[in-house]
Amino acid sequence: MKTDREYCMSSYLMYRTIADREKRFADDVQPHIAVISRENCTPIADSAELERHLKAETERAVREGRAALALSGGIDSAILAKFMPRGSVAYTFKCVVPDVQVADETGAAARYARECGLEQRVVEIYWEDFERYAPILMKHKGAPIHSIEVQIYKAALKAKEDGFDTLVFGETADVNYGGLSGLLSQDRTFGEFVDRYCYLLPYKVLKEPRIILDPIERYTVNGMADTHEFVRNVYFQESMNSYINACECAGVKFAAPYSTSYMNVPLDIERVRRGENKYLVREVFERLYADFEVPPKLPMPRATNEWFRDWKGPVRSEFRENCTLNMTGDGKWLVYCLEKFLDLLDAGELKNNR
Repeated sequence: MKTDREYCMSSYLMYRTIADREKRFADDVQPHIAVISRENCTPIADSAELERHLKAETERAVREGRAALALSGGIDSAILAKFMPRGSVAYTFKCVVPDVQVADETGAAARYARECGLEQRVVEIYWEDFERYAPILMKHKGAPIHSIEVQIYKAALKAKEDGFDTLVFGETADVNYGGLSGLLSQDRTFGEFVDRYCYLLPYKVLKEPRIILDPIERYTVNGMADTHEFVRNVYFQESMNSYINACECAGVKFAAPYSTSYMNVPLDIERVRRGENKYLVREVFERLYADFEVPPKLPMPRATNEWFRDWKGPVRSEFRENCTLNMTGDGKWLVYCLEKFLDLLDAGELKNNR
């Protein structure tokens, strides 16, 4: 494994991960970023097959451990709620910002919980949780983290405290079944997709940037990006590792029924673009919740815009001055997290992390 700090910094800003698994930030810091095999995944051709698969995988997670569900206000985890035993516990995340109203999925999730006979427990997420848990998660991962890892970790700690050893998530439904409608909304050239997908372009943030294009080049044909194949592979790996890192760090097993399946028929991209994104998942939801409307898609709650409203930006020498001006809260998180990781690295707090 090669130490290449500049590469790792730029890769994290662009892809939220170290894209090249043979690179690391430092000789004495080992990245814990797995390559997730998909060889034994179940092929899915229609929504009936998907429903049977999700039911079997959820029941297997319950059978093999004492499992609880991570239940959001969206359809992916709501489907899994139907397959959990009645009386099971479901955890819902709620970000709390003093004196500010932010997105709150607890009400929508509570409706699913009532419908399925589950006990909802709300996990409140505060900025202080990020300050407390991010260093722990970064040491375990050997790399900066995705902001969702903090709330997953806190929920996993709560689940473990409550006597559970497995958390079931609806993760990768979007990736596998055409749910990322913003990315899939139009055909894009290689360059257009770089601009659309990459979270932060390093030359806008770092004084010594690298532009890392290999992950996108692998899914480019005749100058056009194959968006669905890119997200099913590159995005899939990054997303799964965020959940795995947080759950492993808390000592809880991560179960993701959607992740052990894949579409073995072409994605109907025109159907997605007409507003039926994730149409196989929608069909399952509509059968299981005949009296419910499909809710709008929301990302996992994280109040980064509010938390970083007054942040002045990084002070380390690696960063360009005023580089966070006009950034969203999610962008500021990436810069903030990278700076904190570098501080831990230089202080020797990440040595021999595995």
